[in-house]
This record gives sequence, structure tokens and C-alpha cells, in this order.
Amino acid sequence: MLKNFLKTAFRSLLKNKGFTFINVLGLALGLTICLLIVFYVVDELSYDRFNTKYDRIYRVNTDLKYGGTTTSFAIAAPPVASALAKEFPEVESSARLSAAINIRFKKNDEIIEEKTVFYCDPTIFSILSLPLMEGDTKTALAEPNSIVISKSAALKYFSTTNAVGKTISMVTDSTAYKVTGVMEDMPRQSHFKADFFLALAPNHDNSWAHFSFNTYILLKAGSDHKLLEGKFDALARRNMNTEAFNYDKFVAKGNYIKLNLTPLKDIHLQSNRQRELGVNGDIQYIYIFLAIAIFILILACINFMNLSTARSANRAREVGVRKILGSPRKYLIAQFLSESVLVTIIATVIAVLAAWALLPLFNQMSGKNLVITTQTFMWLLPSLLIIVAVVGILAGGYPAFFLSAFQPIDVLKGKLSAGFKGSTLRSFLVVFQFSISIFLIISTLVVYNQLAYIKNKDLGFNRNQVLIVKNAGALANPQTLKQEVKQLPEVIDATLSSFLPTGTLRWTNTLSAISGKSVQTEFWRVDKDYLNTMGMKLVQGRNFSDQFLTDSSALIINETAGKMLGYNGDPSEKIININREYHIIGVVKDFNFNSLKDNVTPLVMTMTSDDMASLSIKISTGNLSALMNKLENKWKALAPNQQFEYSFMDEDFNAMYNNEQRMGKLFLIFTTLAVVIASLGLFSLAAYAAEQRNKEIGIRKVLGASVSAIVGMLSKDFIKLVLISFIIAAPLAWLAMHKWLEGFAYRQNMQWWVVAIAGIGAVVIAFATISTQSFKAAVANPADSLKSE
Repeated sequence: MLKNFLKTAFRSLLKNKGFTFINVLGLALGLTICLLIVFYVVDELSYDRFNTKYDRIYRVNTDLKYGGTTTSFAIAAPPVASALAKEFPEVESSARLSAAINIRFKKNDEIIEEKTVFYCDPTIFSILSLPLMEGDTKTALAEPNSIVISKSAALKYFSTTNAVGKTISMVTDSTAYKVTGVMEDMPRQSHFKADFFLALAPNHDNSWAHFSFNTYILLKAGSDHKLLEGKFDALARRNMNTEAFNYDKFVAKGNYIKLNLTPLKDIHLQSNRQRELGVNGDIQYIYIFLAIAIFILILACINFMNLSTARSANRAREVGVRKILGSPRKYLIAQFLSESVLVTIIATVIAVLAAWALLPLFNQMSGKNLVITTQTFMWLLPSLLIIVAVVGILAGGYPAFFLSAFQPIDVLKGKLSAGFKGSTLRSFLVVFQFSISIFLIISTLVVYNQLAYIKNKDLGFNRNQVLIVKNAGALANPQTLKQEVKQLPEVIDATLSSFLPTGTLRWTNTLSAISGKSVQTEFWRVDKDYLNTMGMKLVQGRNFSDQFLTDSSALIINETAGKMLGYNGDPSEKIININREYHIIGVVKDFNFNSLKDNVTPLVMTMTSDDMASLSIKISTGNLSALMNKLENKWKALAPNQQFEYSFMDEDFNAMYNNEQRMGKLFLIFTTLAVVIASLGLFSLAAYAAEQRNKEIGIRKVLGASVSAIVGMLSKDFIKLVLISFIIAAPLAWLAMHKWLEGFAYRQNMQWWVVAIAGIGAVVIAFATISTQSFKAAVANPADSLKSE
């Protein structure tokens, strides 16, 4: 029986190639998008789950409120790790990590700067799953000046993984480190990437008010991390009340220092704190993409239903004849469901092949490195079987029951469905489809509008034409390079500093005014050319100058710092304290040095010549390649064995929003495909309406109706439904995107024209889709539809 159902279904599908093609295309598109989104979501949710004890691992965070400023850190004070392990029996182990910056190793005569270097406690291997190819995890970092390197690092420096016992020289501190372990490369799905673990030297800073370490703890099985968090306040009070720091008075003034925990598995998607070890994702995008996948799959199923019912007139006589010959309804239902499942199987096979073929392009757009492995098939194949069953029954269920319900006497008399107007369900499906499409169109326009705003916003500094030469601190005398570079005719100005508006290096300190007000602030060390090179504007006072010897104890503050200190007038020459006394000489206009998701925070700058990690160069030239050759030659003359690395500040700024830009591109693609799928559904309904009203159209043409009048008659009902869709989707999209924009402290307000364009676009797309079928029906020979009367 099943064989007969499948054979008949296959013949029916071949007989109606056009509808079969559209059906398969719609389902395949929907399933392809769903598969790609599922690959993306599974990858995002798998971060840090390679750790065998991931469900018991937590990171210790610090929330600080001081002077009216609240800051959330992903780090904790040095003594926290040992205190937690000693004072709380539920803590099985603890370890500290500290990202090392400006670390350079020597490989023969070449000096290489490494970005993935960490100082850590030996206990890190008892918490994180970092298997060693060589060495013992219990003793690998027990000795001073020992180092554990990754497999890739071992091959890079020693051309072999048998590196235990060998030494690697660090140029930064002139120390030779002994390799005591070679570990497997860390999986890509980790919230941080490490190739070098250096033994952490004994730390003599026991202050609970200095935050410097990423701290991880492993809880014993069955422990409740929320109950443990509840004990942290008492722990802080016990340890922070010292002669040098009265924590009770600190709290009495409305301030606090609070410790809390983030589960390891939540760091990548649900943590956005200062001093994160890597660039994290956003759980909101996971929810959004899952919703898009579900909606697109529903759209594809709706198309299947619409296309099947659109063929009802052609299948009605078949149903009538089958029933007269004694076929029970259950066999008819099984027949139509067989067709549905067969179409779904074909579409699923095409979708799997399409997803596999499109995966490299999807990786490029999403910034991922997704691959289909044997492990992927372990969960993919059962999922596909479920999808085939569910989608096949869901998409084919309504047509099966709808078509099998035709009465033979009505069919043979030509009395079919009342047509498009008589189906509330089909009207609802059109409204549903285009509500989703219009929602996605509005959302995509808002996202792109915000990205354009970010790209063009005045940040308070000029990031264009600023070249950043990295590793300047590796030179014996960076000032020599700076002075030589400034002599080039293509160079406007240059400055040496580790602190850049688009950089990640941050140093916070406490600023106290004579008035008694205290503010937590960014503390940047710059030189006298910094403001000019960055294009920053002074609103009061003056710039740093070598002509004033007292500028070694001078500060330039930003507008926000001045406001928070209560300096409403000119703060110049006001005395403030940051461990020692400084005097303010100027106020710089607020500029954005954090993400535009955050407000500008207090910042102070002091003049120094000790911090020279980067050389920033303001250039003005049309021949960039020639300038780069000159710069590289000057670099090689001063540091022949040091790599010449550079970037452009505008590119570094754009990199801060890579996640949003990628999401915007994916939004555009998903929206386009959703509209295509919805249009396929509308196409099928237009065909259905024309099919149901072909005799009416024939009579109207005989009575003199024009083609345009008939096209308008067939189109107006659909356009009404699209307008209803717009009325439903527009306010929902407005609310959703307003919520999304609230995540940006600096944002472009939603414009009325965004909603108007979405509405007009939906109507134009709908009319263009409908008119193809309407015009075809309107120009048909009326004799063909009336000859049976």
C-alpha cells in the first residue's frame, strides 16, 4: 500500500512540474536557512563546553560603585582566589589568570610579539580541560620561569612538539623560560585563546581594592553557586576593613565593591564586562536568529499549504472519481500526506546540500569557522528525520484534509470552494506571512540605519588617516623613530602612547578633588603631541608643553570628569589627588573611547615619556604605499629583527562593531529570503484565486471588462491583506527595535520613513507578485473557461 502511495505521489508531482518546483524551492530555501542558523546557534552555545567540568566552573567578577560611577569588571583582587579556596568548603579549587601585554619572544634572530600570553596559577589545569601532549599538569607551572605552550607554538618556535626541557627567551624581561609542558591547541569555542601559560610569580599585592586577575573557581559537585554568592558580602567586609581602607565608611557613602559569579558556559553570550579576555557574543542575537529560523520554516510550510490548495480545482475531479470508485477518505489523506512527505524529503536533501555548499560563504559573513563533521551528523540526521516528519505532516495536513473532504456530487457538478474570499484561514496565512516579512524589513532598515550612524558619528576625535605602528616599545629609543617620522612630508603629526581611543588597554584610578568629591576615572599616559595627532579639541585651558616643567604633574581632564567633580566653571589650575597631587591645565571635549553602547566616562591624561607601546601617525598623502615603504625602512633600520606591524585607526574602530555589522548582513540576507518565500506563497494564492474565478473572469471579459480592471479586481483583496499585515507588523517592529536601540547609549532615533519604506516596499512586492498571475488570467481566452457551460 505504501509503495502504491509513493508511486502515485511521484507521478502526481511529475505531472505538475511547475507547482512541484515552487513547492520544493520554497521548502528548500526555508530549510537551508534553518540549517545555517542552527549551525550558528549550536556553535555559539557550545562555547567552553569542551571543559569536562564546565557546569561547576565559575568566574569571579567585581562590581564597583564609586563617586557615582558604576563599573562591572571581569576581574577580581589578587587575594580573592586563595580566600575563596580557604574559607569556603564548597570551592574545590581556584586559579588566577592575567593577560600579558607587549610580550615578545626570540626565535633565532627574529623577535616576535605574541598576543595570547597569560600569567597563571598552576591550578589552572585542575579547573580547565587543557590536556598536555607532554608534561605533567600537576607540576607543569610549579617552578618559577616555567612555561606551558600550545602545540602550534611548539611547532612555530621548535618545529616539533617534543619541546619539554627546551627554553624560550622573552625579550620583554630578558628571561629564559623553561618549557615544562606542551598542550593541545585550545578549541576555537573558548571565551579566550591562549598559546602560552607563564608561571605566575608570587604576588605581594594583597589589596582587596585593586582588581587585576581573571579568577576562576571549581565548585564541588552539588554546590549551589547562588548560596555561595550570598556569602561574598561578609567575606568582603572581613577582608577590606583595614587601617588603610575603611570599607564600612566606603559603603556608608553609597559606594560598594561586590563580588559575584558568572558560570563558565555563560561567559561568551551573557557577559559584557570590562577586562574580558576575548570578544564575546550576545545572547539576544541567538534568540533573534532562532525566531527567524522558526518563522521562515513556518512561512515555507504555509507556502506548501497554499500551493496545494491552489491546485484544488485540478485535483477535485481526481478526488471525486476516487471516492465514487470506493476509496475511503483515510486512503485519500494518506495519499496527499505521502506527496507532502515526499516533497519534504526532496527539499530536505536539497537543503542539506545547499547548506553544505553555502557554509564557506556563511562563515565569511558571520565570522565563524563552521564545519560539518561526523559529530555534526550525530545530531543532524535524527533532527532531519524529525523535521521531515513534522514539516511533512504540518505542511501537508491541511491540504490532505481539505482536498479529501470534497463531496463527489459537488465536484462532478463543478461546485468547488467559494474561492479566495470564502477562506478565512488563507487570508490569515497571507497576513501572517507578510506581517513577518514587514517586521523583518523594518528591523533590517533600523539596524543598517544605526550602523551608518555609528560609522559617521563625530566621536570627538578624528580616526581617519591615522596610522598606528605597533610594538614601538620594542625599540631601544622610540623617540628616535617618532622624530624621524615627523620629518616626512606626508606626516602631519605623531604621538607615542599605549592608550588609544580604539584600543583595549585601560587603566582606572581614583581621582579626589579638594572639595572632597571622588571619582573613578580612566587614567591615560600620553605625550604633548597626543591631542593634535588625534584631532581632539580643548574646550578650556591649554595643551601639554615641554616649556612648562610643572606639566610633569599636570592633568587634562574630559568634560565628564569635570562635571562629576563639580567643576561647572573653568577647572584650570584646580588641584586634585591621584596618589599624589596634580593640577589641571585643560579640559578636552568628551570623546568616545568605549563602545557607543556605553556613555562617556571620566578620563584624565597626564604627560609622560615612559609609555610608548604604539606610535600613532597622522598622515596626509595620496600615495600610501610609498609612505608605508618609507616607514618600514625606518623601522628596519632601528629594529632589523623586529616585525613591522601596523593598523589604521578607522579599521580598528570598525572592528569594535564587527559583530553588529555581521548581524546586519545576515539580517539583510534572511529578510530577503523571507520576502522571497512569502512572495512564493502569495503567488500560489493568486493562482488559486484566478483558478477559482476563471469563469467569472471569462464572463466579465465577454461583457467588455478591460485587462486592467480584471487585474485590479484580482489584486485588491490581496493588497488589503498586505495593508492589514503592515498595520500589525509596524508597531511590533517599532517596539522591538526601540528595545534593541536602547542597548546603545548613542543611537539614531527611529525615523518615520523607515516604516513608510517598509510598507510601500511590501505593497510593491505583493502587487508585482500578484500581477503576474492576475495578468495571465486577464488575457486568457474566455472561450477556454466557458466552453463547458
